[in-house]
Amino acid sequence: MSNEPIQSDTRVGAAPPDIVSALSGLDFLQRMGDGRLPPPPIAELLGFAPQEIEAGRAVFVSTPDARHYNPIGSVHGGYAATLLDSCMACAVHSMLKAGQGYTTVELKVNFVRPLFADTGAIRAEGKIIHVGRQIASAEGRLTDARGRLLAHATTTCLVFSFPASQRAGEAGG
Repeated sequence: MSNEPIQSDTRVGAAPPDIVSALSGLDFLQRMGDGRLPPPPIAELLGFAPQEIEAGRAVFVSTPDARHYNPIGSVHGGYAATLLDSCMACAVHSMLKAGQGYTTVELKVNFVRPLFADTGAIRAEGKIIHVGRQIASAEGRLTDARGRLLAHATTTCLVFSFPASQRAGEAGG
């Protein structure tokens, strides 16, 4: 694969399947981080962005605001769960070879402190626990700018091979 930017006429969106399957997970995530691939729509919707991506680790940053509130006046738990799911899944993705994909099969989140609009910037860090042939697991921590734990989580992901018809350079059927 060349180092030339992959041209995209969209600001956000899913990368073409043949591109996704042709790149290692780390290469794919690095291209998304440097703008050669579009960021996922969920990141724009919730207002989070990658800060660090390396093999086995992913960090996202975000700042919750009133748009993320639940009906009782605090940030909805799904916001924190989505950030944790995203950083842990990207930690898993960063370890995959070209031609491999993953999907979350289990997500467990523990909420330690409530989030509010005045919580300020938060950091979601995901780290690999184990990557096997078919199953990968990771852990995540959500912290505020002072380093206080807001939530923590674990995930289990199913690792799979993309169908040959999705892989770049192979005949589809």
